[in-house]
Amino acid sequence: MTHPKVLYKYKAFDSLTLDLLVADRVYCANPADFNDPLDTKPCVKPDLPVADLENVLRVLIERRTSSEMRAAANSIKYRGPKTVEHIDRHSRRQAEIVLSEISYHATNPDYSKPAPEPQIDLLGHAIEREILRIYEKGVLSLAERFDCPLMWSHYGNQHNGICIGYKIPADAKPNIFKVKYGGSREIEASKIMCMLDDAPGAQVEVDSAVLLRKAYDWKYEKEWRFIGSRGLMDSPFELAEITFGSRCLDSVKFTLLKALESRLADVSFYEIREKYGTFKLKRYRLNVDELSASYPRNNQAILACFDD
Repeated sequence: MTHPKVLYKYKAFDSLTLDLLVADRVYCANPADFNDPLDTKPCVKPDLPVADLENVLRVLIERRTSSEMRAAANSIKYRGPKTVEHIDRHSRRQAEIVLSEISYHATNPDYSKPAPEPQIDLLGHAIEREILRIYEKGVLSLAERFDCPLMWSHYGNQHNGICIGYKIPADAKPNIFKVKYGGSREIEASKIMCMLDDAPGAQVEVDSAVLLRKAYDWKYEKEWRFIGSRGLMDSPFELAEITFGSRCLDSVKFTLLKALESRLADVSFYEIREKYGTFKLKRYRLNVDELSASYPRNNQAILACFDD
């Protein structure tokens, strides 16, 4: 896969954005918070027999429960005797409880499908819920273009914000993936089983199904996603450029110019303008000298000049 040399993040300008820039950090969001409810919501296709589906669900529940209990024990620094044994035993018990409940509900006479179809459907839905629960990865959404009017309107505070350009170093490329638009939201249970068995390439396939599929209508975004830990993290990219929206205030431009002027690596500044007679946008180099001559202002000093 060939990665773009620069990827872009559209942002409103506020204190949080300023902090990200001067501290050289990025924020990887929880996929559950995305604005599209269909995004990162895969549907599991139960293409395995009952015994295999039960085993997939059992492993998912045991691993999740064990991870949660270990994290809780670590948070309170609990190191009691037989802690690991207790956690493993409780994890197995939780899995068996869920499997028993599914087996019982599958016998409900209201199901119109013959056995074992109800049990297969219930197991598929349970695996789907577990997959979403265990995904703790965060996502930073980036775009290929800096001049998309829709992106400026939707994510750039209606052209009042900024567009941050990041150069992508070689060591960050393995964690950046291109979003696929359209197609199915389904992920086969057999692929999840391969992932649990550590089969080569299986983890990437499941990650792609969960994190890298969107409806075709979003194709205009030309999105790439950096997959990392949720929350704030030191930027794995090189801040290369900032483009100001066509409605962005000059005072905002001056603020960012001054905030970043002492960076060891240079940052290029641009501003977006409409391309006359079209619906396209074009960017130009920011006139730094003119902006620096206009700000910061001291109106009282200017008035005093006229009093002399």
